[in-house]
Order: sequence, then structure tokens, then C-alpha cells
Amino acid sequence: MSQLSRRRALGASATALAGLALTGFARTAGPSDPPAAGHRNREAHSPHGSGHTPTQPKPFDESFKGRRIQGAPSHHGGHHGAGYAVHIDGEELHVMQNADGTWISVVNHYETFANPRAVARAAVVELQGSQLEPLL
Repeated sequence: MSQLSRRRALGASATALAGLALTGFARTAGPSDPPAAGHRNREAHSPHGSGHTPTQPKPFDESFKGRRIQGAPSHHGGHHGAGYAVHIDGEELHVMQNADGTWISVVNHYETFANPRAVARAAVVELQGSQLEPLL
């Protein structure tokens, strides 16, 4: 017959405490809790809560760091059906709106932005003077 050793008792206690801690965390963390910290870009957070249909961004046409960036609603719907076209020096920058209302581009695909203007500016910075090549 096996006896309960001190080592087994401590192991069982640690396992039970870990289980309780995880269960308690799961109950307190809900879908309304803010996302974890660590986003590089403060503009990434959507100004709208979940379930809100984002509004169409306003058109823009400006010079940023010596490059001409433009954005306007598009009739053709774009690559991902965003309905918004962004251009850098006349070349289209493919952009996509995420479900949470944030925007990404092919240049900054893993970083989200609040609007197409912020996406275009970030792409200009990332390109570091290089030309944007058209996607086929």
C-alpha cells in the first residue's frame, strides 16, 4: 500500500492551487476587458467598441515626408472589398479594414492603424524612400 509522502502532498497542493488560480482568472477575464498591453502603435485601437459598424474614412491628399499620399472611397471595392483606395506617389497601396475597424496594408501587414491615412504614413516611413511596387 502506498503512503502519502510529503513530496506527493506538496505536488497535489500545487496542482490544486494552480487549477483554482486558472479558474478564477477565467471567471474574471471577460470579453469586455481591455486587450493586453504591447501594441507598438497607439493609433491601432479602434475608437469604436465591438459590434459597431465603422464609418467610411474621409478622403485625404497630402505630402508626407516628400511623398504624395492619397486616399478616397473606391467604387471597385479593392482587393479585400474595403471600398477605399490608398495611393503613394500614384501607386496603389493595398489596404484592408479589419473586423474591429482598424486598418492594415501589405507594407505593414502585422501592425494595425486607426485609419487609411495612418496606414499610408506608416508605409512611407517603412519604405524609406523605396518605390511601392504594384501587386499583380
